[in-house]
Amino acid sequence: MRTFTEIGIDDRLVEQLKKMNFTSPTEVQEVSIPLILDGKDVVVRAKTGTGKTGAFLIPVINKIWGTRGLKAIVLTPTRELAKQVAEVADKMGKEGKLHVVTVYGGASINAQLDALRRGANIVVGTPGRVLDLISRDALNLSKIEYLILDEADVMLDMGFIDDAREIISYMPRERQTMLFSATMPREILSIAKSHMKKDRENLIVGEEEEVTVKSISHYYSVAGRNQKFRTLLAYIEQYQPAKAIIFTNTKDSANKIHYMLKQMEFNAILLHGGLTQAERERSLNNFKRGSQFLIATNVASRGLDIPDVTDIINYDAPDTGNSYVHRVGRSARMGKDGRAFTIISASEQSLISDIKRKANVKIKILDLDLENVENVQMVSSTEFYGRKGSRGDRSDRGGYGSERQNSGNRGQRHYGNSGGRSSGGSRGPRRYNNDGRRDYRDL
Repeated sequence: MRTFTEIGIDDRLVEQLKKMNFTSPTEVQEVSIPLILDGKDVVVRAKTGTGKTGAFLIPVINKIWGTRGLKAIVLTPTRELAKQVAEVADKMGKEGKLHVVTVYGGASINAQLDALRRGANIVVGTPGRVLDLISRDALNLSKIEYLILDEADVMLDMGFIDDAREIISYMPRERQTMLFSATMPREILSIAKSHMKKDRENLIVGEEEEVTVKSISHYYSVAGRNQKFRTLLAYIEQYQPAKAIIFTNTKDSANKIHYMLKQMEFNAILLHGGLTQAERERSLNNFKRGSQFLIATNVASRGLDIPDVTDIINYDAPDTGNSYVHRVGRSARMGKDGRAFTIISASEQSLISDIKRKANVKIKILDLDLENVENVQMVSSTEFYGRKGSRGDRSDRGGYGSERQNSGNRGQRHYGNSGGRSSGGSRGPRRYNNDGRRDYRDL
């Protein structure tokens, strides 16, 4: 393994990287950075959590260190990912006096306009807001030297590829383009062919058919609709996940699971597109600081840096094998061990074959002991939305007030008034393995 200095990074940036705990390059950084420093266009397929963000930010910041004017733009599929990338870029470029501006929807455009007027060296943003700013003549891309498409396959899944193509049309042809993705669908390769140099380098980091990390163990259980929540509780009871993301396919389902788990006095946080940006940020911060469960829709599967996630639980099965890949990529970051558990109905069993094929994993059926779990039914939509405070109550949205609610039970968990167990039944100590410090190495 070579050092950052050996692969061509300036000593001033190397010192800044050390402060951020970047002590040595990851595999994707070691193979990508020298090519980017040499001016090559690159198409990089690498698993989530391998250090892709550093693979493009480090060489680009190395090139524009101490310069003036807008030089680089990073397009990301979600505002959360945009904020993460911008945060890392800002810290990396601090000593070089680089200015990073983040632009995304759901936040004040006036504040973003003001930031752009003050000057930016790097813009990180989502396609919709970038196009909006271009239409207002507030963002001029005619002198862009470096374009990065981050999580390109997610942009495709979310319908942003046409927007990305339009944004590219405002840039000079003589630029350096970098495309990073966990998977390479045909449409992504088409973008590379149409908008990148012919001598681009195509890199596959890891085994060609390996799209999820080997350190994740994959399981599933079959459950009827009325047994899904009980199956979830049985998994929690048996495996005691230290830090888990529970994925649902709808906001309604996420709301109800969050409500039920909090009634049972689990430390649970909610995240979905129906929350305001401030609520979403608060949810992520609370989860990173120690909350045990994050109940989320697919908004949380899109490249978020959430350290120390031990378990991914698909309460609702993902629609496709590719979606499964993105979800489970939130666990086992940087080679740590992790588990992925999916609850499916009898009619969804064909999805397991799709997951095996797309993710190239072995997924085993899990025989959970439901007898040790009381027959607790998840609240219906009619009941849930009819309860006082269930909708719009700040203590039930994104973790507002959750610390106060659980402050008297931080030492142990128990089933409360949901009918599951008596309040005196201790569930054992909570386990927290996140000390609250931000670790940038897996970005």
